[in-house]
Amino acid sequence: MVKIFDSTGYKVFSIFNCLLLSLLAILCFLPLVHVLAISLNEAVTTSNVTFWPVDFTAIAYKYIMASTSFWRSMWISIERVALGTLLNMILTIIVAYPLSKDARTFRHRRKYVWIFMVTMLFSGGLIPWYLTIKFTGLIDKLGALIIPGAVSVYNIVLLLNFFRQLPRELEEAAFIDGAGHWTVLWKIFVPTSTAAIATLTLFSMVGHWNSWFDGLILMNRPENYPLQSYMQTIVISQNFQLMTSESYKMLQLLSNRTVISAQIFVGAVPILIVYPFLQKYFAKGIVLGSVKG
Repeated sequence: MVKIFDSTGYKVFSIFNCLLLSLLAILCFLPLVHVLAISLNEAVTTSNVTFWPVDFTAIAYKYIMASTSFWRSMWISIERVALGTLLNMILTIIVAYPLSKDARTFRHRRKYVWIFMVTMLFSGGLIPWYLTIKFTGLIDKLGALIIPGAVSVYNIVLLLNFFRQLPRELEEAAFIDGAGHWTVLWKIFVPTSTAAIATLTLFSMVGHWNSWFDGLILMNRPENYPLQSYMQTIVISQNFQLMTSESYKMLQLLSNRTVISAQIFVGAVPILIVYPFLQKYFAKGIVLGSVKG
């Protein structure tokens, strides 16, 4: 009897599958290459650029990094990602654990689930959100970029579904040995949920890194902008008040398209560096965390 993995049909399917996935990977990678090529080109020739610079120049990157404002905003973004992701994951884990229990273990579970779900369906609006942050004294502080979004209901739903799929025997054996809920959470649930936690960590990191709108609203002083807000203000809105004389001279040699391309590439590099380390957990975590309701 011929095994299925040795059959001709399976080999043809494997070859076709590899070719198709390789083609899709190339199609996803080419736009980034195109953006990089434009960012390394002079203003007068950007329309002729495909995947290789026509007139190579690095002025766009010199323009972005010309002042200390760029590095200050970069550091603020790094702080936001580090502290924000840590707070997101701690609160997500702590909330998802009790909500993953059944009604016999946690009698009021359904009520709390509905409280969290309502926040996904209805929003208080931009003005109440801003006033709440203002009255708590967080305006122009790093906490304004971290605390308002500290609890992600979407991440909680994914993680609690993952927790519910773990074998109950592990938890019961720990309780028999005298362990409490805190020990069970951090010694059993968290170590066995590495895939889901790594996936949600990636979600949180990308969300914090790419966020720019809250920085513009909650930070009154440009020196407190995170990187994406700084880029939007300097590059997109062309706020020349924040530029040095050297930066202004560089801008005269570039087109808006060149500078925007450099911005996109610089903003994508940190996440591209982090993603390979979490990729092996990504597919497994997102699938297992979204099956059971």
